[in-house]
Amino acid sequence: MKVSTAAAPLLSILPEANFLVDPADFCCTALQATSLRDQVIYPTSAAYNDSVSVTFAANARLSPSCIVQPHSAEDVSIVISTLAQTPCQFAVRSGGHTTWPGAASIEQGVTIDLSTMNDTTYHEDKGVASVLPGARWQSVYQTLEPYGVTVPGGRSGAVGVSGFLIGGGNSFYTARVGFACDNVENFEVVLASGAIVNANRTSHPDLYQALKGGSINFGIVTKYDLKTFRHETLWGGLITYDNSTTDQQIDAGVDFTNNIHNDPYASWIGMWGYNSVTGQNAMFNALEYTKPVAYADAFAEFLKIPNTTSTMRFASIYNLTMELGQTPGYRYIYTTGTYRNDATVVRKAIDLHNNYIEKAKADVKSDYWAIDTMVQPWPKLFSQRSVEKGGNVLGLERFDENLIQLLFDFSWDNQDDDALFYRLGESILEELDDFAKSIGADNEYVYLNYADKSQNPLKSYGKENVEFISRVAKQYDPDGVFQVQIPGGFKISEV
Repeated sequence: MKVSTAAAPLLSILPEANFLVDPADFCCTALQATSLRDQVIYPTSAAYNDSVSVTFAANARLSPSCIVQPHSAEDVSIVISTLAQTPCQFAVRSGGHTTWPGAASIEQGVTIDLSTMNDTTYHEDKGVASVLPGARWQSVYQTLEPYGVTVPGGRSGAVGVSGFLIGGGNSFYTARVGFACDNVENFEVVLASGAIVNANRTSHPDLYQALKGGSINFGIVTKYDLKTFRHETLWGGLITYDNSTTDQQIDAGVDFTNNIHNDPYASWIGMWGYNSVTGQNAMFNALEYTKPVAYADAFAEFLKIPNTTSTMRFASIYNLTMELGQTPGYRYIYTTGTYRNDATVVRKAIDLHNNYIEKAKADVKSDYWAIDTMVQPWPKLFSQRSVEKGGNVLGLERFDENLIQLLFDFSWDNQDDDALFYRLGESILEELDDFAKSIGADNEYVYLNYADKSQNPLKSYGKENVEFISRVAKQYDPDGVFQVQIPGGFKISEV
């Protein structure tokens, strides 16, 4: 365990600051009094604007009083040691891909921007890649590719590493190796005290377990050591279909989900999407096969459906994950739910998708807007793989049936439409949840990485995991710094 001594007791350095300046300004002044003074940036600087614009969703681009950009775990320790001595409110941002405002940034406070901590190092002798929290998956894949290895990570290359991993992390490889968090061998973590600890199977094993899905409730992870495996060329891409094929697509998707255990190399994401520029409401399949085999039997039901375009090809994981990225800079809301793998539920979801396009058309002001509905398998096999790796806190192993995960993804370009799309995004999920309950196809699990602020994903982990996460959070952060001083993210104290 290492503890930074670089941050002096700041309240004694500036005893009258609480009374003479705005509290948020005092937080920034406190950081300026440390050795990190040159890494604190303000709204008057280009670096500040560049940092804010990194956030994926325009509606989540808040304006903190200042931003601090640590370069190492020791720097993070100084930041936390400093801010924990004050009443300061702060946020922690790595990739900034969470869409709801305040998730990873803040107004009237400090944002800790981890984007400069973005290296990936491959340790060939250990078969481990050490990845810093500010990295994005595209850079991780690029770094590892020359060595012929990879790790399970984001299916969009632009997604950040840190939030993805501590939220669970679904990848093209989940049916083979479990969730991405199950493949972390070691977490380097800065605690609220400023101590730097390693959490793994033998050192702080309770913290190690809790970080696999428990999000930002314990500390700031400053390095992830991920188990690598051989990287083979994949076969995959994006296929576009006419919306009239929906019934065939749904039947094929349900069948695929029920049979993943027969071929865990296969991955499918089904997407129904409308955007106002083209005026088209189309269906898309993202099919990936994680070894170099074309037209695998697992995809037979999808491939026999006539399509309009296809990018299917042999490619690297880097190449394929660049294709699936969304456009940053629009305003977004994600809402998500989990259901029994039932064609009736998916048909209802697509009916709602079509209905909500018409509802948006009636009131929308944006020049560009889009409504997307995504369906993904969550079969029993996923949690079985997790258990084989030692388990996590997601709690999926308690469900003895194949599930599907639905994501409603709304985007728009006019701030005046915020209330409209927030209302529609929450309402469409509520309607689907009510329908699923009415036919006994509902499930309480909520995937944290897709959840909206209006949802409570940690509660969905089950009573035992909630109690465990709460106990670990209190042990490693007894003063509740990560519960009280960081208002963003999903907090175990709010369950």
